[in-house]
Amino acid sequence: MTTLADPVPGGRPGDVERATALGGELSGRGVHGIVLAYVDTAGVTRVKTVPTAKLASAAAWGVGMSPVFDTFLADDRSVTTDVLGGPDGDLRLYPDLDHLTVLAAQPGWAWAPVDRIAQDGTPHPGCGRTFLRRTVARAAELHGLTFRAALEIEWSVGLDTAPEGAFVPAAAGPAYGATRQVELSDCLADLLAACAAQGVDVDQLHPEYAAGQFEMSVGALDPVAAADRSVLVRQTIRAVARRHGLRVSFSPAVSARGVGNGGHVHLSAWRDGRSLHTGGDRRHGLTADAEAFAAGILGRLPALTAVTAPSPASYLRLKPSQWAGVFTAWGLETRETAIRLVPGTAGHGEEQANLEVKPVDLAANPYLALGCLIAAGLDGVGSGARLPVETTGDPVRLDAARAAERGVHRLPASLDEAVAAFRGDEVLRAALGPVLADAVSAVREGESAGVAGLDDERVAAAYRWRY
Repeated sequence: MTTLADPVPGGRPGDVERATALGGELSGRGVHGIVLAYVDTAGVTRVKTVPTAKLASAAAWGVGMSPVFDTFLADDRSVTTDVLGGPDGDLRLYPDLDHLTVLAAQPGWAWAPVDRIAQDGTPHPGCGRTFLRRTVARAAELHGLTFRAALEIEWSVGLDTAPEGAFVPAAAGPAYGATRQVELSDCLADLLAACAAQGVDVDQLHPEYAAGQFEMSVGALDPVAAADRSVLVRQTIRAVARRHGLRVSFSPAVSARGVGNGGHVHLSAWRDGRSLHTGGDRRHGLTADAEAFAAGILGRLPALTAVTAPSPASYLRLKPSQWAGVFTAWGLETRETAIRLVPGTAGHGEEQANLEVKPVDLAANPYLALGCLIAAGLDGVGSGARLPVETTGDPVRLDAARAAERGVHRLPASLDEAVAAFRGDEVLRAALGPVLADAVSAVREGESAGVAGLDDERVAAAYRWRY
């Protein structure tokens, strides 16, 4: 299925003229280069850059890049599948001009997400951004649904003067404490200014639980734009921190103990301009389709973790009683369940009601994570799925009988377990397509093999500065 957003060789109507005008405008603003960014299967953002004067050429004919990165691991080792990996082939990176952004914290640079197509002009089956866009288009075509999404961003701030490879927190204040905000006041103010200059609406910015940890919540957008925003905001956080002599990590676990960095997904389904998560006749105001959507996600969470928690370090974070959502449970404003139903503040439910999916971190490719969550939800809508009994309190306290009644089970405790569940999930594999599904499995298995025999501290160290 082709959508109007798919790039084509030579450019879509008006693209080259628009890029030419944008290039001139950017040059006049002192922008010398454009960062062309995408996220690979391992969750690492890969880039090429072009001079501003070459933006029109990139819009028309793309920029070359090898498909080998679809099977790169986080440490830049590579694995292979039947069709991906190795030195053969080439792709073209096409910038999305609608989302081109001047980088406030990197003077002289602008940034744009890209779609990847083959040399013959066909969409690349390993492109996560294309996968997400087509999943959203299929939801609209088959079910009349649109979506709003946002990804929370948690990160750990360390001293750049720390011994090589080590993490030394740059702020020592308590969780959610005013002390920590004061300690990094200048850096945080510059971060807010940079986001505002880039058109990113920030809802909240605050110290989080772990040492040196912060969280930013941003406004919801359509899923593709939300994934783009997640990538852009992380680039901005990193750039601002560097200007203050600090170093940041988005790794799920910078150390083996304690609370890690999450990337919780907030997701809501809409039809005809109305949210399906409020005003319905099901529990807590859900409509039938909203309940089915949530049930579809809940039922596939074990397999979904191979996409949403894709690193061995992810499983250092996914521990009970740490608000990581490690059980197949849902509840109203229950932060220990994997799916938290958020009804929104009284008077604002129409705008705010959503599902929060908690077993997600920022090692995940956001395009794959959102696309697979939506695909799972749509399968629930198609089958009219129903949610089980909801859970209140910490699911770890349920006895065996009550847990069974609610369908509450522990999510995979290792990446190997998650991959096994993913390999057996035909819905997710069909949604991704064989090329991308095989890449997910191969990369996850490569990550697991790479840390075989390492203790938790060495696993955390291996990924500490990879994300």
